[in-house]
Amino acid sequence: MAEAPSEPIPFPFPDPPSVCELPPELAEVRDGESVVEVKFPDGITGWMVTKHADVRKVLLDPRFSSRVIATAAAAMSETETGKLMNESLVGMDPPEHTRLRKLVSKAFTARRVEQLRPRIVELVVELLDELQTLPRPVDLVKNFAVPLPVRVVCELLGVPAGDQDTFHAWSNALLGDWHQVEEKEAATVALVKYFGDLIAVKRQKPADDMISELIAISEEEGSTLTEREIITLSIGILSAGHETTANLISMFLLTLLHHPDEFDKLRANPEALPKAIDELLRFVPLTATGGITPRLTTAEVELSNGKVLPAGVVVLPAVATANRDPDVFEDGDRLDLAREQNPHLAFSTGIHYCLGAQLARIELQEAFRAIMERMPEVRLAVPESELRLKPASILRGLESLPITW
Repeated sequence: MAEAPSEPIPFPFPDPPSVCELPPELAEVRDGESVVEVKFPDGITGWMVTKHADVRKVLLDPRFSSRVIATAAAAMSETETGKLMNESLVGMDPPEHTRLRKLVSKAFTARRVEQLRPRIVELVVELLDELQTLPRPVDLVKNFAVPLPVRVVCELLGVPAGDQDTFHAWSNALLGDWHQVEEKEAATVALVKYFGDLIAVKRQKPADDMISELIAISEEEGSTLTEREIITLSIGILSAGHETTANLISMFLLTLLHHPDEFDKLRANPEALPKAIDELLRFVPLTATGGITPRLTTAEVELSNGKVLPAGVVVLPAVATANRDPDVFEDGDRLDLAREQNPHLAFSTGIHYCLGAQLARIELQEAFRAIMERMPEVRLAVPESELRLKPASILRGLESLPITW
């Protein structure tokens, strides 16, 4: 076992040699001490946990508070960005989180999401029709991976089609480098104003969309859902609901092309897509850091290796390594699209389990069903070594993915 480092490890880790790989430092931590102290760019230190059992504990145990985001937001409390961070669901603990999650779940029901599947299929067909008229090679990111989830989440919320490109630009700014303070603030201010105006329109002319449903919930007797909360929820759904899925579409296709034998098996058995998508969710990290929202300990907590974390420290759950933990996943560093037991944590777990998990699964299933049917010979149009991850982004995705078929 590797000796514990005497100084905190600088974090985030450098990009790996290949866009298909994890940073080697992540695996070194997982296979070494499994809990290490890290130092963030702003000088703050915290603890990274990498084993599946410990990551689950961080996500489930109420002694790990999500209010670390609110703590960070306090430093910019006078800005719209800081206010939005402080009001977001991902940064809340019960009972505030319980109240809002219950209310938004009334609008974001499994039935409503499943009813979107036929429309998602239509959008996939439309986009692939357009893509196949373009000269090759074609950038899958620009022409398919981004516009599909943008259109889906905007239709879900009730955002007019003409505003969707602008929305994507605002969302990109929100999820970009935290050092781009002015860009983030401008995008946040614009989104808050836009949704405030849209809510006013929906109050006069409600439609079959999520914002109209949230307005109706807010007007129910005894409801505590405010207009500001509808705005905050809408921005959260917009950002999380399209940027992650856009990245996953391109990263999943690249991963399948990187593993041609597995891709061939899936082409031969497309009915296995749901299981395959979950294996890709396990295998491909969603974030640039390999983790999800950090937590803050509110009491002393002991982890699986006997390490005791004191109260008041930042903890980063490294989902990317938890999802490959050899104690849970046999041969976890291998992509196995037929994997039977797959308790991955890509969508988190517990009270912060991703609201849009089922929507993302449907989009990914229908996107790859159509790609395999219509472009069975799809392949990279450039050497894999030329591909680049998006710079200065919280989420892990490709700048472009040139393909041909």
